[in-house]
Amino acid sequence: MEGHISRIFDEELRELKESMLLEGELVQKAVRNAVTALLTRDSVLARKVIEDDDTINTKEVEIDEFCLKLLALRQPAAKDLRFIATAIKINYDLERMGDMAVNICERVLELNQEPQLKPYIDLPQMAEIAQTMVKESLDAFVKEDPQLAWKVTQEDEKVDHLNEQIFRELLTYMSEDLKTISRSTRLLFISKYLERLADHAVNIAELVIFLVQGRIIRHLKVTPNP
Repeated sequence: MEGHISRIFDEELRELKESMLLEGELVQKAVRNAVTALLTRDSVLARKVIEDDDTINTKEVEIDEFCLKLLALRQPAAKDLRFIATAIKINYDLERMGDMAVNICERVLELNQEPQLKPYIDLPQMAEIAQTMVKESLDAFVKEDPQLAWKVTQEDEKVDHLNEQIFRELLTYMSEDLKTISRSTRLLFISKYLERLADHAVNIAELVIFLVQGRIIRHLKVTPNP
């Protein structure tokens, strides 16, 4: 009987991981489409991202409920407990990433009501780094790779720098021409959403390090294990 329960639990953990991978794919698609909608001024695509967010929200609730069920019925210990605890937190970060994609698209729909303020230079670069961080954080989770997770945490500084650069540039636009304030403000919001996407990727990366090594590196200045 003990072996039978163990096999069932192993299958349940695999099912949990597969569900999270599916959620991760949905989130990556939403982020990718949100950035495309921004750069191509595609309102139809922006509305689709907003509509499809319900699927991500539903998946988040399903995963949460499944994790709570496993904690109650299986009473896991050691690494299995860490995995489920990590899954709950990563699940939250994934749902918030989906929300950031929706927020970007809402601003895109507003921006598309007016002429484009300026050619986008820093925003595409920032978006590319943030999307890579999202992908690599999820790859690190799938592979249980702490070194890749650590790499993600180090990329965040680039995104922060670009966010500050965009802020300064748009502030100049607004101070020189009051007619640019509404468009500049929306672009500032989008820059902040991308910065938050990167932050959530870092959260996932830090959770991967906790999962694999049992180390809590949040808020700490540490170096990766050799």
